Amino acid sequence: MRRLDWFVARRYLASRRRGRFLSLITLIAVGGVAVGVMALMIVIAVMTGLSRDLQAKILGSTPHIYVFQQNFGFRLGDWQNVLARVRRIPGVVAAEPFMLSTVLVTVQSTGGQYAQPGILYGIDPQSSPTPLTGLERQIRAGEYRLGPTPGGLPGVLVGYRLADRLGLIQGDTLIVITSENIDITPLGLNPRMLQYEVTGTFRTGMYEYDDKNLYADLEAVQQLLHVPADTVSGLAVNVADAWRVGEVRERVSKALPYPYTIQDWTQINGSLFSALRLEKLAMTVILSLIILVAAFNIVSTLIMVVRDKTREIGILKSMGMTDEMVLRIFMLQGLAIGVIGTVLGAVGGLILIGVVDHYELIRLPGDVYFIEKLPLRLDPLDAVLIMALSLAIALLATIYPARQAARLVPVDAIRYE
Repeated sequence: MRRLDWFVARRYLASRRRGRFLSLITLIAVGGVAVGVMALMIVIAVMTGLSRDLQAKILGSTPHIYVFQQNFGFRLGDWQNVLARVRRIPGVVAAEPFMLSTVLVTVQSTGGQYAQPGILYGIDPQSSPTPLTGLERQIRAGEYRLGPTPGGLPGVLVGYRLADRLGLIQGDTLIVITSENIDITPLGLNPRMLQYEVTGTFRTGMYEYDDKNLYADLEAVQQLLHVPADTVSGLAVNVADAWRVGEVRERVSKALPYPYTIQDWTQINGSLFSALRLEKLAMTVILSLIILVAAFNIVSTLIMVVRDKTREIGILKSMGMTDEMVLRIFMLQGLAIGVIGTVLGAVGGLILIGVVDHYELIRLPGDVYFIEKLPLRLDPLDAVLIMALSLAIALLATIYPARQAARLVPVDAIRYE
């Protein structure tokens, strides 16, 4: 009997004698489901890829936890003692001091003097057993260096975008000016400044970092800011599992109560990832409407099949076919449309995702989206949920027309014109 249900359902889906138009609208219904599934998979892949790419670049360019001291202008004194306490905390795999200052970078050329804002970091890549960031890993590997320089000046690494705007190349000299610890003289206020020699340019893939960040040796930045050797801006900490950073942050907070303040990478970038999650949810809801519209196509298709095959249904029921069998026939039709459309949409979506991601066909303005190319990543669970949603909607769409067909009275159906 099950085979008979499917045989009749298949004939109704692709009738050749009177149902050419029905075959056409069946294809339209299948296409609607396929387009909806494809669009939803691509958008979810875009949102997931964007979030994953940002997370990877942030984790590769910044430490997992920051330790600051409040009420001291974000200056942490006696940092060696605090660092020793932090390194003893379970879950901490690396920790080191750093300096941080917003600066003005100036370059003297034949056309005049140029200045750009920047963020200067003072780091000591050799102080930790393992490097905290990708840049420190490259410094340890010898790909970059902070010094010594041929001219005897402190070395500095410059983000490639900032270097392009200032026309800097390796070996150039720049002047870094800071508004912190300004010297007050009888002639007025004198901002502190120091000459650095460019030892290289770096690229992280994050627009904001490549556009503003500079890295120099910790002592050279302390010299610029005129702070003692036992004072830094804070401590940078890495943990064993960046996705469980909250647990280690709580341990650090207990070990370092007030006036210390602890922040992890999820808190610092929380608003960004919350916005991405909200946008992903909104796009999922909106694009699910495409599949819902395709469901109406399935409903209309089955209703027209019922209208066209009313007499045949009456004959089948008069020959012994039960209401349940008629119900299954039309539910199988709708489910077949849903399955075919879902599979076609999923295959098309995966192919398009792979092509766009492999060939980097879509470029982004980095100053708006933080990254320069559109990454696409689709979790297997997301793909399964999208396909399940499509099939569920298709199955629900069959209920009304299938029940209408099952309720036909054989005598009335046979006399139907």
